[in-house]
Amino acid sequence: MTGQSLWDVSEANVVEDGEIRINVGGFKRRLRSHTLLRFPETRLGRLLLCHSREAMLELCDDYDDAQREFYFDRNPELFPYVLHFYHTGKLHVMAELCVFSFSQEIEYWGINEFFIDSCCSYSYHGRKVEPEQEKWDEQSDQESTTSSFDEILAFYNDASKFDGQPLGNFRRQLWLALDNPGYSVLSRIFSVLSILVVLGSIITMCLNSLPDFQIPDSQGNPGEDPRFEIVEHFGIAWFTFELVARFAVAPDFFKFFKNALNLIDLMSIVPFYITLVVNLVVESTPTLANLGRVAQVLRLMRIFRILKLARHSTGLRSLGATLKYSYKEVGLLLLYLSVGISIFSVVAYTIEKEENEGLATIPACWWWATVSMTTVGYGDVVPGTTAGKLTASACILAGILVVVLPITLIFNKFSHFYRRQKQLESAMRSCDFGDGMKEVPSVNLRDYYAHKVKSLMASLTNMSRSSPSELSLNDSLH
Repeated sequence: MTGQSLWDVSEANVVEDGEIRINVGGFKRRLRSHTLLRFPETRLGRLLLCHSREAMLELCDDYDDAQREFYFDRNPELFPYVLHFYHTGKLHVMAELCVFSFSQEIEYWGINEFFIDSCCSYSYHGRKVEPEQEKWDEQSDQESTTSSFDEILAFYNDASKFDGQPLGNFRRQLWLALDNPGYSVLSRIFSVLSILVVLGSIITMCLNSLPDFQIPDSQGNPGEDPRFEIVEHFGIAWFTFELVARFAVAPDFFKFFKNALNLIDLMSIVPFYITLVVNLVVESTPTLANLGRVAQVLRLMRIFRILKLARHSTGLRSLGATLKYSYKEVGLLLLYLSVGISIFSVVAYTIEKEENEGLATIPACWWWATVSMTTVGYGDVVPGTTAGKLTASACILAGILVVVLPITLIFNKFSHFYRRQKQLESAMRSCDFGDGMKEVPSVNLRDYYAHKVKSLMASLTNMSRSSPSELSLNDSLH
């Protein structure tokens, strides 16, 4: 039949009653040509309209001259749904079907998802969207297992570095007590003392700002209460001892200051020593009296000592990890706010510039739009006209929606990191180093391996979905 036109080929394959033979993976049927031509945009409809054998073979996988039969290398279990579509004009999806395989199948046959009947459409599209909604949770669980496992191994590796060192076991116990709150009774006592000193330092700094506790110096300037100075010096001595002790028993001196918590400990005492040096310089060189202002600024940095509580609080560490890994969501929130502030500030300026001196410039309107969209509402500047009040109402409502949208994503990440941190702490506390290194801490290697394999299979699945050349193999596996 080589050399015949496809119209001749089509005529040769259309039997007397106007039917053609179809073989889909062994599933054979005779289909009426007028039924297929009801949907000329589908694969079978276009097959009847071909005008060359080459064009026909582009639409089917093979053609049997003897049987006068079109062959398609597709999943035979899904083809009855395609047949039902040609007879009724509607697609129906059974609950037991894989929606992604079904989607690939109807895409091959040139059938649009819009033909899915209303009784199945909601369930079908919901099942397609559901895996995307759960993707982050599964990815978070995989990352949690992998990251927790790696951190436990790093913790165990650090603990093993004390073996063979002088007083290695004693230094390891001190390191565990100082660096891992809750590991033992000694570490809990040390943790409680550290928390009390931090809180005492913050409280004295706050009380020292009250006029009743300020004692004037010889020049009449307000100075610190000597009792608060004693508390401050004791706190600095404790923080310095704490940092030096941790550094002395650290398993790796080079990695010590790569830890964010250790950097916080360092920054909590550096301002005091800089202030001490500045004061000595000012006293010896009066011409450098302006350096005293630097000392005042550095004294205010004592408030950052509150961050030292992160070492003793799972929630604070989880919050830090959430902010670190939620930069996209935070950036999205800032973008939304920036767009809203820009729009409403210009609208408010246009409406209120002649009626309200507080909104006479666009920068002033930026301030008003910022406090309005964040629902702070200081009330220092308010619109006076009816149109301005309506604009303010829209600004507040838009601000609520803008702030709420990314909050769910950030909260989910916080819950994930908090759960992960609790599991990590529990695993670390289960390690026993009383008589040296005995065994690796308890870790579920089966779950770790399963998550790794699951991640690999998900990657392969995504590749198969994006690569048309692999669709046939994917269907044959089904």
